[in-house]
Amino acid sequence: MYHLFNYLDRLFDLPGGDMFQSLSFRAGVSIVLSLLIGIIFGRKIIAYLQRKQVGEEVRNLGLDGQIEKRGTPTMGGVIIIASILIPTLLLCDLTNIYIQLMIIATLWLGFIGFLDDYIKVFRKNKDGLKGRFKVVGQVGLGVIVGTVMCFNQDIVIKDRIVVTPVSIENSSVSNGESDKIAAPRKVYVEAGEKSTSTTIPFIKNNEFDYSWLVSDGNKYHDTLTWLIYIFAATFIITAVSNGANLSDGLDGLTTGIAAPIVIVLGIFAYVSGNIIYADYLNIMYIPNSGELIVFTGAFVGALFGFLWYNCYPAQIFMGDTGSLAIGGMIAVLALLIRKELLLPVLCGVFLLENTSVILQVGYFKYTRIRTGEGKRLLLMSPLHHHYQKKGFPESKIVMRFWIVQLLLAAVTLITLKIR
Repeated sequence: MYHLFNYLDRLFDLPGGDMFQSLSFRAGVSIVLSLLIGIIFGRKIIAYLQRKQVGEEVRNLGLDGQIEKRGTPTMGGVIIIASILIPTLLLCDLTNIYIQLMIIATLWLGFIGFLDDYIKVFRKNKDGLKGRFKVVGQVGLGVIVGTVMCFNQDIVIKDRIVVTPVSIENSSVSNGESDKIAAPRKVYVEAGEKSTSTTIPFIKNNEFDYSWLVSDGNKYHDTLTWLIYIFAATFIITAVSNGANLSDGLDGLTTGIAAPIVIVLGIFAYVSGNIIYADYLNIMYIPNSGELIVFTGAFVGALFGFLWYNCYPAQIFMGDTGSLAIGGMIAVLALLIRKELLLPVLCGVFLLENTSVILQVGYFKYTRIRTGEGKRLLLMSPLHHHYQKKGFPESKIVMRFWIVQLLLAAVTLITLKIR
């Protein structure tokens, strides 16, 4: 629709055709469209999965409510992915490299998650896809993102402002004759540069560049910078993707946590892609990244559309099809707008879930080696199961995790001004 209306407007001067050039209009439409797709077609997909008996095989962990959840349809991530991709393909500028990368990330990790769910459900293998294959897939996406970010000529950052003396006419001279005086005026420039810079939170006028980790005199400077960036991208994608996956244990938990994260990243994408707002906020200007607001609009709408059926008590689970893709898309989106160093704050709940599992496993192995009997730091990991074991109702745990995530999202937004 974006390309069609652009063509018709140029050819026939179509009334209202230029609306599809507006980012805010297309973002609003993408939110509504993805939300409606999730709600309307979500019910049909749930009914189809029920007929096919694509039910969740819930392991008995001794938690309240597990018996009731057995048989609930899973693989609901296909609803989220469809609700994102359809508005994206209809409303986005498909020649935009940032949109192309987000489409690749969505399909790539969605496919890996689908394979995992397929093996669990249809092959009756509770372990699903082996971990090493997931890692290979995440590394593959890291290679794609890292390579494109380092070498694609459409991905640049640009100087925002130069202040130059501009002659302006002054007619208020006492003798009535006009005069010219020099006055400073902001002139926006378009000189772009390739860079692997990223924003350092809470620090003003100071970006971190991955190339600084390599000596300038090294003849393999570009190659080593590429390898370092790929490592960083792979680590971030893996961490956030697995964090979302581990959080997917309670009804509506991952969906409700992801929505504020995506909204904040959408705001960052919009201001980073607008030269005036980037200048006012004194942040890195990233040309053409504003198009990502249309994708994030579809992303947010898809999450809320899925939450319609995923809130307690859930009528469908997203499975790894959804959770791996959600985390991976968040990570790639942050990398594209150079805000990945904000993720420990913005994705703090995912970080806690990841950390709780690492600490639980590490402490158990350590104490087993030292004493011969493994001990646990938590009653159960990930963290949300610890609170279940303590007797907290599922809905209360979910709501409190949502509140914590909203606070983290607010703190992340504040970093625009507190530096």
